[in-house]
Amino acid sequence: MDTNKRIARTVGVLYIIGTVSGILSVVFSASLLDASDYLAKIAENDTQMIIAALCVLTMGLSLALIPIIAFPVLRKQSETLALGYIVFRGALEMVGCLVTVLAMLLLVPISQEYAKAGGADVSGYQSVGTLLEKAPDYMGSVATFVFLIGAAMFYTVLYQSKLVPRWLSGWGMVGIVPYLTAAILAMFGVIDSLSTAYGLLDAPLGVQEMVLAVWLIVK
Repeated sequence: MDTNKRIARTVGVLYIIGTVSGILSVVFSASLLDASDYLAKIAENDTQMIIAALCVLTMGLSLALIPIIAFPVLRKQSETLALGYIVFRGALEMVGCLVTVLAMLLLVPISQEYAKAGGADVSGYQSVGTLLEKAPDYMGSVATFVFLIGAAMFYTVLYQSKLVPRWLSGWGMVGIVPYLTAAILAMFGVIDSLSTAYGLLDAPLGVQEMVLAVWLIVK
């Protein structure tokens, strides 16, 4: 197996790991964060929250490695875009991921102290809890814009170089539009980041990434 094939397959596997980890993070965290008394819910299911945070971390690390591993191939087409891809999809997006993970993990001790307080004054815990609970949403909106800039660079290189079929890279470029729309609507509170509408708008790019991943692995 030559170097380019090895890189392509590794990138494909990382895409799948990142996507599956991201889905699992929502599966584990949604029922906790959407609860009316989410602090009590997290206190009762702290292990579930920790697993969700680890899934987010796994997702972030997997996706951040993609531009680094793909750099030797992409730089031959456009070193500027390849470096930009590393900055936006690697470094900056990983920072956002780490902030989200930290917020999720901090909710565990806060929720435990909230539960111990019982009927006593818990307003302080609720205030901190609200800040931490909203942090992933706010950070997610910022991270989405960072991700999309990186994605635009990536698909531009792929489209210009024909490293993958143009219909596939073109699909990725078109998929950026509804993904961006979802982020803007969520930022202004029109839709929730865990809503069906948000998921449907994200779907074109999400499906494209999985098709790209499979293509990279089997080509």
